[in-house]
Amino acid sequence: MADRARTYFSEQLTLAVTSCRDGLQVLRHRGPSQIQFWFIALAVGIGAGFAALFFRKGINALQAFVYGTQDVQRLHSFALSLPWYWVLLVPICGGLLTGIILHVFTRDGRVRSVADVIKGAALKDGRVEPKAGLASALASLITLSTGGSTGREGPVVHLAAVISTWVNRRIHADGITGRDLLGCAVAAAVSASFNAPIAGALFALEVVLRHFAVHAFAPIVIASAAGTVINRLEFGGVTEFILPAGELRFYVELPAFLILGLICGLVAAFFMRSIFWAEDFGTFVQNRARIPRWLRPAISGAMLGGLAIWFPHIIGVGYETTSLALTGELVLREAIVFAVLKCVAVAITMGGRMGGGVFSPSLMMGALCGLAFGIVATAVFPNVSGSANLYALAGMGAVAAAVLGAPISTTLIVFEMTGDWQTGLAVMVSVSLSTALASRLVHRSFFLTQLERQGIHLAAGPQAYLLSLFQVDKIMRPPDHPLAADEEVCWQMIRDGVYIDAAATLEVAMPTFEAQPTRFIPVVRLVGEDAPPELLGALFHVDALKAYNRALAATAAEEHS
Repeated sequence: MADRARTYFSEQLTLAVTSCRDGLQVLRHRGPSQIQFWFIALAVGIGAGFAALFFRKGINALQAFVYGTQDVQRLHSFALSLPWYWVLLVPICGGLLTGIILHVFTRDGRVRSVADVIKGAALKDGRVEPKAGLASALASLITLSTGGSTGREGPVVHLAAVISTWVNRRIHADGITGRDLLGCAVAAAVSASFNAPIAGALFALEVVLRHFAVHAFAPIVIASAAGTVINRLEFGGVTEFILPAGELRFYVELPAFLILGLICGLVAAFFMRSIFWAEDFGTFVQNRARIPRWLRPAISGAMLGGLAIWFPHIIGVGYETTSLALTGELVLREAIVFAVLKCVAVAITMGGRMGGGVFSPSLMMGALCGLAFGIVATAVFPNVSGSANLYALAGMGAVAAAVLGAPISTTLIVFEMTGDWQTGLAVMVSVSLSTALASRLVHRSFFLTQLERQGIHLAAGPQAYLLSLFQVDKIMRPPDHPLAADEEVCWQMIRDGVYIDAAATLEVAMPTFEAQPTRFIPVVRLVGEDAPPELLGALFHVDALKAYNRALAATAAEEHS
């Protein structure tokens, strides 16, 4: 009897262990379609939501401490009463501390951002760099608390990606599961930042995953809802901005919003280009003057401080000025001057590698440009136009959508941040034209243009970037392969200058096949300048095409499952 009991218990224990092991394998490889995965998505969403909340609270607390104000929402107004030397010194000290952090904890002294999250989703199975990500979050928190003129949403998105990366590594998730967990974290972070659950979910799909597959929808929505609940537990169900009632003179006024959309597209393109120009100019000056990279943010901080002495509205995220624009409390000259100065301040902050994101600044730029346009439009055609603040709302969405390359989620974010769903037609018209125009002036969005400048071609789609995932030495046929290339022919091709380095990818190899009518290319290891190359094998065109075709098929299957 006792032997039977022990045998039964042993069988049940073995069955339980096997079930857990099989369940973990299912979770790793087919997680998004399993209910168990939704609970992990919920946990990731809660973690990302609290990360966004603590990041926001941390900025408020540090700003209150540094500037000595209890109402950080009106920091710009309070800064007018501070001594000029304090307004100047705060961003210098913040920049110095930021530079030291990034110098010590990152390999290149750069802040990680949304672009790195997009790259992680496309090329790294939903993973980002945890150490550099945490350092970037801390650097951005300091920047935004000490006068940096950027937004908090970009750092929060990357911080959420660090959380999902930690989970992915613990469960050894494959590519699809890893990317979907990354989307869950991003959705929760965005929804917790803006109190915008719909826009948070769609932002993760539209911007980060860059597809709307059904398998990803349920877990991402669950995580987004969790982030929103965390936001509302702390701040209530209030919207970010409170708007006065606006009236759209429907058909007659729509052409004005079409024109506004085109103007906002140009503004967004110039805004993005100014940041890249500042980055390039800063790098040029740093190299020519041999400035240590840890000192670069402090120099930018000095420039920001000098600007903030006269125009404190550039300090921080800028929601106070955005709110003034949306309520129509600024005159035409103020709207134009503030927009120009904000563009300059953001370029200095980003070009100085101080940290932060571009979404909140783009909201402010759009609201100011829209208000300026609205003031002119309502003055020229007073009998056929509504209120100027309606143009500010449409402009806010138009510039932000063009910068992010996300017309759907940005439109919804504008609605959810303001609680104004009645002006949807005007906002959508402006957003559609601004996005269409700006996407032709840059590589589709600010983030994809950042990656393009790094040589990562995500903007063109999977057919462009998938080739970079395959290293030549992983696909080549070595000399002992049954169907290896003839060694004498390989050496003759090497003498003719036709070969490829083993460390190269198919992104380099495929153009070589197009230029050379050959079945294979010798693969070598370059030992040194004077030493002859070492022959490792040959890359066959058919093998490269097979690998590329498998990757395209897997991507298509993921996007349509």
